[in-house]
Amino acid sequence: MSVRDVVLLHGWGASGAVWSALARRLAPRYRVHAPDLPGYGKTPDCPRGSLDAIVESLSGTAPRRCHVVGWSLGGEVALAWARRAPRQVSRLALIATTPCFARRPGWSCATAPATLEEFRSRLTADRGGLLARFVAAQAKGDSRARRVTPALQAAMADDASDAVLASGLEILARADLRGGVRHVPHRALVLHGARDRIVPPAAGRRLAAMLPHARYVPVRSAAHAPFLSQPRRVALLLRAFLDE
Repeated sequence: MSVRDVVLLHGWGASGAVWSALARRLAPRYRVHAPDLPGYGKTPDCPRGSLDAIVESLSGTAPRRCHVVGWSLGGEVALAWARRAPRQVSRLALIATTPCFARRPGWSCATAPATLEEFRSRLTADRGGLLARFVAAQAKGDSRARRVTPALQAAMADDASDAVLASGLEILARADLRGGVRHVPHRALVLHGARDRIVPPAAGRRLAAMLPHARYVPVRSAAHAPFLSQPRRVALLLRAFLDE
């Protein structure tokens, strides 16, 4: 039986509402679920901030069999979910995703640890300014930045606590999934904006090379949120992949 349920996982600082344009394009063909990650919106926070805890929370309420689409931090959650519950996840689509967000020896296509530390400091001192800066960085370089910026602003998770946002930054700083992704058996589509300033396209290419059954597709003229910049194209790519 074909899988009709698709779960969309948002990134750090956003909410499930960020998927609204893409969800409308997928809805005629799939049952689309766009939950808020734990601690965002009405979803209760995890007792401990880790990828495994987030996966445990999401998988318990998700369909028994589903495709999973993850963006940025949500992509790391999707990878961890595929490893933890391989029979629940059918196919993976990873948008602007890296297996290792923070720079480490041998992994230069990443964010400097000092930048993440600065984010943690600014979260307490100037949360509004930090989130505005992050929105601008996500849209920077996108040929449709004027469309992407207000969409990101509207979907920011204003109700998430500082503690929840800080926990997400800690996950991004600590998580290194490079070893585990080599054992992910699922077919995967890795979509990456060619102008992404948050997660370098090289990280997406390397992720696709690590996954045993993955295809890398660049989205030209798009930055960190190609599904907001080019929702029609991304929807077509996802439908073609999920229906193969």
